[in-house]
Amino acid sequence: MIPPTAASLSERLIAGDRSALARMISWAENGDPRFGPALDLVFSRVGGGARTGITGPPGAGKSTLVNELAKAYRAQGRKVGVLAVDPSSPFSGGALLGDRIRMEERTLDPGVFIRSMASRGSHGGMAQAAVDACDAMDAFGFEELLIETVGVGQAEYDVVAAADTVVVVLCPGAGDGIQAMKAGLLEVADVLVVNKSDLSGADRLVNDLDEAVHVRFSREERFAVPVVPVCAANGTGIDELIEAIRTHREWLDAQGLAERRLEMRVERVRQVVDAQISAELWSQRGWREQARAQLRAGHPPHRVARHLAQRALSSIPQAGAPRS
Repeated sequence: MIPPTAASLSERLIAGDRSALARMISWAENGDPRFGPALDLVFSRVGGGARTGITGPPGAGKSTLVNELAKAYRAQGRKVGVLAVDPSSPFSGGALLGDRIRMEERTLDPGVFIRSMASRGSHGGMAQAAVDACDAMDAFGFEELLIETVGVGQAEYDVVAAADTVVVVLCPGAGDGIQAMKAGLLEVADVLVVNKSDLSGADRLVNDLDEAVHVRFSREERFAVPVVPVCAANGTGIDELIEAIRTHREWLDAQGLAERRLEMRVERVRQVVDAQISAELWSQRGWREQARAQLRAGHPPHRVARHLAQRALSSIPQAGAPRS
């Protein structure tokens, strides 16, 4: 049974109501049970939007770069949705919108939709609801989805679950090249960007990254990661970056983009199932009290965990096809 509010919101979204899109994303962000049924009704429209993740250390200029990318895509006549995952406010849990001020001029464009989302403590910099939010924007009809993550200075692997192409942004003079190699950002990147390329040391960083990519991936059958120098502050290199993203998309199409996205969906299903089962067992089935009682009786934590897991698994039949 589809909740009436979910059905009406889906109808409004299909009709192009931006407030309906904003409400649906809020449902996703807040874990509202109406989101799933609402997305079900529009899911046939999902899949047309190209998803680009923008990540990298703090201060690399990601927000300015996203602004320039949105501007360039609009010049091509493409509709752009931007999801900016921000640090959560320690008081309200909401997103801190400081960097979004730079994109204020884009908000006046009806072909652009910008939404900030709180990371809510996600150490990878990506809100758990980001995939759902991208699906909502995709269903709305945005052709380019730009997903900017919090720069936490570590490998932001969460972004991979939401993006077709991952752009890692670095800048000279901050030790970004070394940090990227140590943190594993090179493994995540489909395109590497050296922003603020007008600064001293930019050419050296480009060369170092080129060499690192060649040494690390030359024997692997994967996309040849380009290193693109950009100065987002004045728009230099944006066209070259868009071309690098386009080249990666063509490579993905040849390799099987549909299969890649399918695996992402499988992982998303796993996350949702894990969350639902965990909430049911620990909140409704009394597992917390059972665990507390066994621990109080002196049983080791791992033994308690094995016991509870075995009880749960013994009651689950072999998986079959989902029921309609």
